[in-house]
Amino acid sequence: MTSAKEAAPIIQLTDVSKWYGTRDKPVHALAATNLNIAAGELVVLLGPSGCGKTTLLRMIGGLLDPTGGRIEVSGKDLWRNGERQGAAVADLGMVFQDAHLFPWFTIEENIALPLKLRGVSRTERRERAQELMDLVKITGFEKRWPKELSGGMRQRAAIARALSYDPSILLMDEPFGALDAMTRDSMNVELQRIWQKTGKTIIVVTHSISEAVFLADRIVLLSPRPGRIDSIYNVDFPRPRGLDVQSSPEFQALVKTLRHRLSEVE
Repeated sequence: MTSAKEAAPIIQLTDVSKWYGTRDKPVHALAATNLNIAAGELVVLLGPSGCGKTTLLRMIGGLLDPTGGRIEVSGKDLWRNGERQGAAVADLGMVFQDAHLFPWFTIEENIALPLKLRGVSRTERRERAQELMDLVKITGFEKRWPKELSGGMRQRAAIARALSYDPSILLMDEPFGALDAMTRDSMNVELQRIWQKTGKTIIVVTHSISEAVFLADRIVLLSPRPGRIDSIYNVDFPRPRGLDVQSSPEFQALVKTLRHRLSEVE
């Protein structure tokens, strides 16, 4: 894979900061942050609670406007004068900790909903939904209701929905945080497979050090509020990674290093 230094960034953050207004006094959530992410990278944002990981992800996703600085997506400004720019937003897909599937729609209808909102024909929607259900391995559940699926299956459907309109970038905020440990491990393996299959750029927010090391090309470690980039770690374990890599001395050493660094910055 081309390194972040060699490739033109698909996401570029320049002095991006965020302040929140409160009843008492403004809260400085994120200090001026500079970061480049290359096309096809899988980057994990890691840090203690309240360090601004989700704030940063939501600004990149066009859900929060930055107080200062500039965010570029595929060479286009994401924000201009406090307004989201549609041309940049079109390159972004988002997955949250909760799948947020509509209970009155079938799985197929949930996955195809972004296409329906874009005026895509029913035939094309169904074909794309089927393609994505094959990708995330939930074929056969087209007509099921969300309540009939397990948490892991619902998250697979949420990933499929986020990919429905073929965005270049997938943003994931604690996507497997609500799952049990075994399902979470399985979904991390599946996310790696989907990433390698699609070639998307993926940014994941997590509190789990081992999850970060398993998934990432690079781990961006943030410090406590106001959040700022403390350090960036390259993760060079060969792909595809199986769960057995977690027992290797090299994996455990990086986990230990990150845990020690987190204890220092908290």
